[in-house]
Order: sequence, then C-alpha cells, then structure tokens
Amino acid sequence: MTTTAASRATGSDFAELSRRINAAGLLRRRPAYYALRLSCVALALIAGWTAFFVIGSSWWTLAVAAFLAVVFAQTALVAHDLAHRQVFRTNKPSARAGLIAGNLAIGMSYGYWMDKHTKHHANPNHDDLDPDVGPGVLVWNEENAHGFVAKYQAYLFFPLLTLLGLSLKKDSVKALLNGTVKRPALEGALLGAHLIGYVAALLLVLSPVQALAFFAVHQALFGLYLGLTFAPNHKGMPHPDGTEDFLRKQVLTSRNVRGGRFVDVALGGLNYQIEHHLFPAMPTPNLRRAQPLVQRYCAEIGVPYEITSLTDSYAQALRHLHEVGAPLRARNVP
Repeated sequence: MTTTAASRATGSDFAELSRRINAAGLLRRRPAYYALRLSCVALALIAGWTAFFVIGSSWWTLAVAAFLAVVFAQTALVAHDLAHRQVFRTNKPSARAGLIAGNLAIGMSYGYWMDKHTKHHANPNHDDLDPDVGPGVLVWNEENAHGFVAKYQAYLFFPLLTLLGLSLKKDSVKALLNGTVKRPALEGALLGAHLIGYVAALLLVLSPVQALAFFAVHQALFGLYLGLTFAPNHKGMPHPDGTEDFLRKQVLTSRNVRGGRFVDVALGGLNYQIEHHLFPAMPTPNLRRAQPLVQRYCAEIGVPYEITSLTDSYAQALRHLHEVGAPLRARNVP
C-alpha cells in the first residue's frame, strides 16, 4: 500500500503522521529535561536579581538589566511550554507553574496569553481568527494598512519590538479588567506583587535616573528578544482560506529555522515551528528528533515544507511588511 493510500485508510494524512510520531515515542514526557531547564531558568532569575542588589547604585546594573532581559524571555518560553502541557500532563500543575512563571516572575498574565495563543494555534495566520495577525501597530495584510507606521513598518519593525514587553503587560491588565481571564483576582494579585516588587527594587536600590535607565534597557531588550523569538515562525507565510485540512493548515503557514543547538536554546525550540504546531504537546527536546520525520512525510504527500536560516526568516518577514505598506507609499498617504 502506498503512503497516500495508507494515510487515507487511517482517516487523514495527519493520522498517518501521528501514528509514526507515536511509534517513535516522541510524545513521551521528558521530566529530567524540564527539571533541569526550569532549575536553570529559576537559578538565572535568582542570580540576576542577586547581582542587582549586590552591585547596588551603579551604572553596572545596566549589564544586569540586559542579563535579566534574556532571563525574562527564557522564562516566557518556559511559560509557553507549560501552557501547552509539555511539562506536566494535567492542567492544574501546568497552570500553577505558569502563573508563577508568567504573572509573578515576569509580570505578564498567563491566562491572557494562553487564551490568545490557543486561538493562534487553532487558526495560524488566518486574517480574521488569528490574533497575532489582526490589526495592531504592525499590520500583515493590505486591508488593515493605514497611517505612517504601516507605511514604513518594515523600517520600524525592530525599534517597535522594544515595546513588545510593555504592550503585553498592558494587554494583560486589559484582559483582567474586561473579564477575559478565568481567575482575575488571583492573576491580578500576582501581577500586582510583581509590579510592586519590581518598582520597589528599582527605586530603593538605584537613583531615579539609574532606575529609569535600568527600566528602559531591561524592558526594551526583553521585548526585542521576545519579538525576535516569535517573528520567524509565521510572518510572511501564506494566509489560509479555511478550506485546508489540519496538517496543511499548520504546515503551510509555518516555517522552521535551522541553526543547531544554540538556536534551539535561544528560540526555546520554536525554531521547529512546523512540528510544534502539528504536535503542540510534544516536549521541546523531541522536536529536533521529529523534524526529519515530518519533513520526509511532507515530501511523500507533496506538501511544501519551509525551512530556512534565522537571518533569512527575518528578511522574509521584513519583505512582507514592506509589501503590505507599498500601496500607502505609492499613494503617498501621510
């Protein structure tokens, strides 16, 4: 029986792929990996704030701000894995750890982000259903392109990413106030504890000017790193029309990024975006092993599989942003 015939016999192309993934044991939990990863991120967070207090009122704390920006982004990536139940099998421990990592550690609502990200996974790159490509500061389709920022958004892309961390915090508070989050009291208390602790640390240890500089460097680099982590995944890829089956909807709208172990760690495994979208609960270290299996299967059934370098993924996203703004520049819209 041919591969296509076999997949039809099991119900769909994805069913056959899922069978192969399960046979390879790639959906099994990796408790040792996550115990090590969560411990490393927690220790880095403790080390960063310890260095902040030890160094005290000094401009050297700006180096600590840069370090903590990286650690905050890595904490956000841990929260991402928790939301997908890659770490724990059930929702309760996943949610508890996610609230600690998201709300308390970095000041971003776990419930808000989980709701937003779930919608993205269900309909990646869909103009109406994916909140990640909906109208915002950056726009990803010509219908939503208006104003100066959209006109030159390719040039403004990296500077605007520095505001991403603050934007997510603002949206977190908005989600608490409009009832989008299931446990607003708990999430609000944890966000409040983070905010009070963060502001108190800066004002008690640093001079006002140093505190402002620390805040600017920390939040800007955090937003930039977080944006650079998610930007390569879907930006500039096709937008679905709703007729695709699950496998094609996920594969055709996603791109993988090659680059070895360093890129794996830096992007938290999201460089295997195709595999992650097909199997969201797959533990991060298994994505590398699943990648060649998924790529071969896509070749068998004739589904295009996008994989490129990190720099080229950014170039593709920038080209797409530039093209979206082209009609505005052609009409010289202010």
